[in-house]
Amino acid sequence: MKQSLFDVIVVGGGHAGTEAALAAARMGSSVVLVTLKAEAIGTMSCNPAIGGLGKGHLVREIDAMDGVMGRAADAAGIQFRLLNRRKGPAVQGPRAQSDRAIYRGFIQRELISVENLFILEGEVHDLIQQGGAIKGVKLADGSEVFGRSVILTTGTFLRGVIHIGDKRVPGGRFGEDAANGLSLRINDLGLRLGRLKTGTPPRLDGRTINWDVLEEQPGDESPVMFSFMSKSPSIRQISCGITETNPRTHDIIRENLSKSAMYGGHIEGVGPRYCPSIEDKVVRFADKSSHQIFLEPEGLDDHTVYPNGISCSLPESVQHEYVASIRGLESAKILQPAYAIEYDYVDPRCLDHRLAVKGQEGLFFAGQLNGTTGYEEAAAQGLVAGLNAAVFARGEGESVSFSRSDSYIGVMIDDLVTRGVTEPYRMFTSRAEFRLSLRADNADQRLTPLAERIGCISDKRIAFFRAKLEELSAGRNTLESLDYSPKQATQAGISLSEDGKRRTGYELLALPGVAVDQIVRLMPELGVLSPEILQQLKTDATYAHYIERQSRDVARLQKDESWVIPAGFDFDGIAGLSNELKEKLKLVRPETLGQAGRVEGMTPAALTTILARLRKMEKKSA
Repeated sequence: MKQSLFDVIVVGGGHAGTEAALAAARMGSSVVLVTLKAEAIGTMSCNPAIGGLGKGHLVREIDAMDGVMGRAADAAGIQFRLLNRRKGPAVQGPRAQSDRAIYRGFIQRELISVENLFILEGEVHDLIQQGGAIKGVKLADGSEVFGRSVILTTGTFLRGVIHIGDKRVPGGRFGEDAANGLSLRINDLGLRLGRLKTGTPPRLDGRTINWDVLEEQPGDESPVMFSFMSKSPSIRQISCGITETNPRTHDIIRENLSKSAMYGGHIEGVGPRYCPSIEDKVVRFADKSSHQIFLEPEGLDDHTVYPNGISCSLPESVQHEYVASIRGLESAKILQPAYAIEYDYVDPRCLDHRLAVKGQEGLFFAGQLNGTTGYEEAAAQGLVAGLNAAVFARGEGESVSFSRSDSYIGVMIDDLVTRGVTEPYRMFTSRAEFRLSLRADNADQRLTPLAERIGCISDKRIAFFRAKLEELSAGRNTLESLDYSPKQATQAGISLSEDGKRRTGYELLALPGVAVDQIVRLMPELGVLSPEILQQLKTDATYAHYIERQSRDVARLQKDESWVIPAGFDFDGIAGLSNELKEKLKLVRPETLGQAGRVEGMTPAALTTILARLRKMEKKSA
C-alpha cells in the first residue's frame, strides 16, 4: 500500500465496515479499510444467519444499492425461510441460515477484488484532527494514515468487556482484544457515550447432540433469495433442530441467578429487549414452563451448532448444568461458553442524516457504535456512511439521503438521529409508517434508480434491473389491455358474483383469493413471464388501492420535510417552547420541520410555533 492520502478511511472490518468500504469504492473513491485482523473480516460474531422480520427488508435494500450482504447470504445460505409467509407481503421477511466460513470468504474475496480498496492490519488509537476537521487516523504502532474522510465502525470493541459469571475479560469479541484508545478520543470530542450490552449462547458440538429425539425444521421448498441477482441456492441445504427448556432448566437458572453477570450487578449496560437472555426469560416470564430453542448448524463442514434462544452470562459450570437438562442436549459438549459483552456506544443524536458527526467535518459513524444491534442494521448504516463519506471526500455533489417514505434504511436513520436509543435498536416492520409500499419484493424499484443516479451500481445490475422493469411493464400492460365478464372469469375458475361488471385482468388479480395461475389460464399470453414477475404483479395489484392512499400521506410528509431548519436556528429565542423541549431540539438539531415533529415530546402547538418562526425568517430573506 503506497498511497499516503485516501479519500475514505474505514475503521473496522465487520458488516458496517465492509459495506462502507465497498460503497465508497463503488463511488470511485480510494479507500483503505483498517482492521485488527484481516482474516476476521466478514465474521458473523453472533448467530450464523442473515435477515428476518424487518431485517430482511434492510438486506434487500442494501442489495438494491448494489451492496454485498445479500449476495454473500445467498452464496453461503444453507437454509432459506420466508418468515410470516401466511401474512401479507408487506410484513414477510426473508431469512437465511449461513455457512460462516463461506460467508466470510465471500466478503473477503469481494473486498480483495476491488482495485481502489486496500486492507491494512492495525489498531486505530487516535484520530488526526486539524482545526474542526478529521484528517486521518493514528495507529498503535505510531504510524499515521491520512484521508479526506473517516468512518468509524467499531462494533462492540470500544472498551468492550466480556462477562462470564463473575469473570471479566477485556475484548470486543471472544478471543479478540478491545479497542480502548478510541473511546477516550471520542469522549474528548465532546460526544455523549453510553454503555450497552448484548450476549451470545454457548456453542455446541453437533456430534454430541441427540438429533433423533428432536423436531426437525426444514427450509422452504421454494427458497426466497436476498439478492435480486440470485435465482436459487448454490450449496447443499440442511435442516435445523428444535428443542426447548423445561422446569428443571429454569430451576437451575433461578438457583444461580446471583452468579449471572447481569443479575449479579456486574453489567451496567442495557441489553436488547427483543432478544433477551435465558436468565431474562426465566425471570420476566416466570409463568412459562418452557422456551423454544433452535439448533442452527454453523456450516456444512463445521460441527459447531448455535443454540438460538439460550444466550446468557452465567458461569461455565452452570452453563454445562442447564444445557445438559435440555432434551437432546443431555450429552452435548460445549465448544465455546456463552457470554455477555458490554461496550461503549455514541448517542446517535450527535449525527445528521448522512451519519456524519455534527461539528466534526469528515467524521462518520456506522453500526453498533450508534446504538444498534444486528448485522443487517450495521450493514445498512455502513452503506449510508460509505456513500456520504465518498461524496464528502469528492467535495461536490449532494449528500445521499434516505427518507422514511422510500426505505427501511431511511426509517432507521431517522429514528436514530432524531430519537436516539435507550436500548440496542432493532429494525421491525412496525417501525415503518409506509410499510405497504416498503416491501422486500420491490426494494429494487424503490432504490436502484437512486443507485444508478449517484453512480454506485454496476452496469450488469443496471441491465438486469431495466430488463425486470420492462417485463413488469409488459405484464401490467397485458393485464390492463383486456376486460372480462363475471361469466368469463368463472369459466377460468375465478369465483365472482354475477354483477354484470366487466373487470380487467389487473382488477381480477387484485381480488382476494385469486391466484396467479387462474389469471394465466384466462390470459395465456402471461405465461411467458417468470414466476417472480407474476408474483410481483399480484402483490402490486393487491396493494394498489392502499398504496394510492398511502401516497397522499407521503406527499403530506414531504411537504413538512421541505421546510429546512437552518443550522444555527435559535430555539432558545422561541417563546412558547418548554425548556425541556428546547434542550432536546438543541441536542438533536433537526434538519427539517418533519424531523423536528418526531423529536420526543414535540406537540402540534410547539411545531406550529417553530413553523411560524421559519415563515417569518423566509419573509425577511425574500
